[in-house]
Parts: sequence; C-alpha cells; structure tokens
Amino acid sequence: MASSTAIGKLSREEFRRQKDLDAARKAGTAPAALDEEGKPINPHIPQYISQAPWYLDTGAPSLSHQRRPDDDRSSNKLDNWYDRGAKAGPAAKKYRKGACENCGAMTHKRQDCLERPRKKGAKFTNKDIQADEIIQDVATGYDAKRDRWNGYDAAEHKRIYEEYAAVEAARQKLREEEIDNQTTTDLAAVRKVAKAGKTEGKEGDGDFGSSDEEDADEDKYADAADAVGQKLDAKTRITVRNLRIREDTAKYLINLDPESAYYDPKTRSMRDAPLKNIPAEEARFAGDNFFRYSGEAPEVQQLQLFAWQAAARGNDVHLNANPTQGELLHHEFKQKKEELKDTSKVSILAKYGGAKYLETAPKELLHGQTEDYVEYSRTGQVIKGRERAKAKSKYPEDVLVNNHMAVWGSWYEPATGTWGYACCHSSMHVSYCSGQAGIDAAQASSAQHLLASTSNLANPPQPSSAAESNETGTERAEQNYSKKRVGDGDVKLNKDRLAQAISDEKKRKTRGVEEGDRLGKKRKGPEAGSSHDVTEEELEAYRMSRRMTEDPMANYVDKDS
Repeated sequence: MASSTAIGKLSREEFRRQKDLDAARKAGTAPAALDEEGKPINPHIPQYISQAPWYLDTGAPSLSHQRRPDDDRSSNKLDNWYDRGAKAGPAAKKYRKGACENCGAMTHKRQDCLERPRKKGAKFTNKDIQADEIIQDVATGYDAKRDRWNGYDAAEHKRIYEEYAAVEAARQKLREEEIDNQTTTDLAAVRKVAKAGKTEGKEGDGDFGSSDEEDADEDKYADAADAVGQKLDAKTRITVRNLRIREDTAKYLINLDPESAYYDPKTRSMRDAPLKNIPAEEARFAGDNFFRYSGEAPEVQQLQLFAWQAAARGNDVHLNANPTQGELLHHEFKQKKEELKDTSKVSILAKYGGAKYLETAPKELLHGQTEDYVEYSRTGQVIKGRERAKAKSKYPEDVLVNNHMAVWGSWYEPATGTWGYACCHSSMHVSYCSGQAGIDAAQASSAQHLLASTSNLANPPQPSSAAESNETGTERAEQNYSKKRVGDGDVKLNKDRLAQAISDEKKRKTRGVEEGDRLGKKRKGPEAGSSHDVTEEELEAYRMSRRMTEDPMANYVDKDS
C-alpha cells in the first residue's frame, strides 16, 4: 500500500500488479518497500497514514511526512541579541557624501539620528564626526522576538542594588552617630531623636525605605533599653524605633458573640459587620460587603449584569473576553435609554399636558423658612434686615451731566417731597451743579430753617428754656412738612406730651360715651392748638388705651384677689 502514492493514474493491469505486490509484501514473500533514507516501510501500515498529502508528495514511497522535522532552536536563545553601542572602527575626519547631516555617520540618515540635534551639523562644520554603527542581522525565532527579557543584562540590576545598599548603610551610620552624640539619659529624648531621623529619612529620600535588617537591629536595641529614670552609662547606645502596632485584630475577634456575623474560615471572609451599633464609616471593620458596594464596584456589577442580559438576548457580548466592547456597548445603551426617557416624557407632556406641575418651587419657599434676619417695627415696617435687591432699568444709568457728581434722584427732600441731586441738593432737573454752595443755599431756604427763624424773632429765647424752645420749633416744622408716616422708624416720645395725650384720649372716650356715638365715633378736623392731624404722642396714647380684642387675657378677672 505504501507504493500506491505514485503520481498519475494507474491502468487496470498496473493496479492488479500493485495489489498482488502489496499482498506478497504482507505475506512476507516479497521484500518491503524502502523510503528515501533506505529504511523499510511496514506493509501493514494503513493507506491513510502511508500516503502523503498532495502538498508533500514527492512521487516516491516515504513516511517523512509523519515524522517531526528537525527544529533548530539556536535562534531562540536569549543571549543572541544586538551588541548595543558597537562602533565600526575609528571615525572619519571629513564629511562623506550620503552620510548623516547631523553627526556624519554613514549608517543612518538625519531623521533617524539619535545624537543631539546640532545648531550646525557635521555636513557644514566637518567637526566631531561620529563613527559608523555596526549593522547587525540577528536571526531571532518566534519566541525570542517576543520575549521582553531578551537581551537583558543582569549586571544593571546589580549596580542598582549596590546603590541602594550604599545609601542604606550611610543612613544607618548617620543615625547611630546622632544617637551616640546624645549626652542625656532620658529615654523620651532618645525616642525623639530616633523618630526625627525616621521622619527625615521618609521625607528626604522617598524612594528608599528602611530594610528588614535595620528594623531587626533597632528592635534589638529597644529590647535591651532600660526603663526611664534608671542610671545609665553615657556610652551605652540606646536606639528606640517608632512604636506602632504591627498586628491587626482578626475579624472573628472583634465581636466574640456567637450570634454575630458569620466568619468563613476557608475563605477568611466575613460579609456582615461584626458590630452593628457602630456606623460603617467609623467602624474598624465594616464587613466585606461594605467594600463590595463602595468605589467602582457597583459600576462593574452593572456592567456585568448588562453583559449577561445582552448575551441572553442573543448579542455577542462577553465582559471577560472583550471588556472594552462591553463597556462601550453599555455606555451607548445608557445614552439611548436617557434619550428614550426624555422622548417619552416630552411626548406624554405634549399629549396630556401638566408640565407646570413638574416645576417645583425652591425649598425656601416650600417650607417658608430662611436664615435671613429681618426686624420689623410695630407698624410692620422693616427696621433692620436684608436690603432689597436694586432693580435694574432698561434706561441708561449712572450718566452724569452738567458737572454733577451724582445722578438725578440720588437725593430726596422729605420736607417738600421733591427729588434732586445729592451733590448740590438741587431739585431742578438738568440744572448746573453748584456744589457745596448749593447745599448751603438749599438749607437756608428750607421751611424748617425759615420757621425756626420766624419763631425766634417772634419769641425771643429765654435763658432757661432757649434750647427747649428751639428744639420744639424744629420738631413742629419737621412734623408739619414731613411726609414720613407717623410711627415709622425710631420714635422718640416726650413724656409730658404723652401724659397729656393719654389724659385727652380718656376725656375723648368719656365724652364720646356721654354724648353718643354720633360725636364719639369720629371727630373731623384737627384739635385746637395743634398744627398736625395726629402727633406721635397721640398715636401712642391711642394704642395704649384701645381695647385689644385678640388678647385672650383681656377679659380675665382674678377672683382670688
């Protein structure tokens, strides 16, 4: 059967001879067929094994296609690598045509040059021309080409280790010298020096940490140290390391109650919190579930759930096989979900209405509470509190004309009820500013000043009550011509006038009861001898004498007394 691999189609006679030869070889009466190496071929081998495929068929009986080819793994050795930095002989002294314009080497061009870019290259200066690099053709196999440690020199790590060891030895020696120089025997001072050295070592050299040998030495010195207060030899060296707890309490020892959280000794996990009466943020250990639902863990769980649901619907999504695809699909899914939600909301509101009910008022208005302090007077006016925001106008503001330093409406005269300029107290619009002279003239021509001057000329001031009469005239002028509401602001009451007003109010009420409601309800016209309808003292007397119907204690009578 091994000879049936001949190229071409056999005739009927040749096929019969081939069958007879194969039968004779199996019977042992004919010699076995030989391959290209002269080795006999077992005639009992099946045809599907002995017959070579069409791309390996040589036309002669052979079993080479079933044997493993010789594999030369010399190219996969790790020591077969480029000789870095190797130069080919001495450098040239003149620039050669076709060489690198920067360094002058013939083995690369300017865009591939690894030298520092010069201000003027070697092409123009003919100075400092570098030697040519050795172009090496290293035959690497599949494994050697993809091995990240191929060509690594172990001597580099040895130099790094020696550098670390030298720095550690210098730090240890410096710390020992500082402790030896201490003249005190106080253990607290020694601890302070050791702790300061430790802190300086951490802050100064953040890349180098204390080794295990150093920790062991310091612990040995600390164990040999005596207690504070004992007599110590000044030459005795004492090294005390920073005292810290090295062991952590096991999870199952935090709460020894058998009914507390379950501890799995096989996986060393405790899902629930061992102490239920302590918040999770303040507890030393809040359970494994606390860490499972913190940070980015919920997002990973949502991503995994999305991958499972997508795979159940027939989509080719697998979080472990292709995490990038799963994350992108999840992000796209969330965007489409938000868009669909907004579209549904808009369509429902457009069909049924009710968008105004979704607009909620601020919490300050809903609860009716605020932190702003506002103080009101007895009449309901704001005395102290937050000022109202100034309303902006559509007209131009802060426009100064005719040498004015303030705008029109920045000053108000309460006596006459007119507006003007604050810089000159002029009540004439678009007038020229007169400055301080205008202010003096406005004060001299005011009604208060004229009334006070008239009263002073008619009634000369007496030595005993000069100040009182002047103050009375000014108050009456202010009271007559001011448009300020009675009872607003800071009210100053005269005790004598208040007593007289209370007496007059009692007489008015008594007279109103005797004469009837016709005269007692309302009396038109001002009182005799008064220049104003109602004064501050009369208003206060009315408030004090009126009956408070809302007062629940108004009709209370003490029967015991």
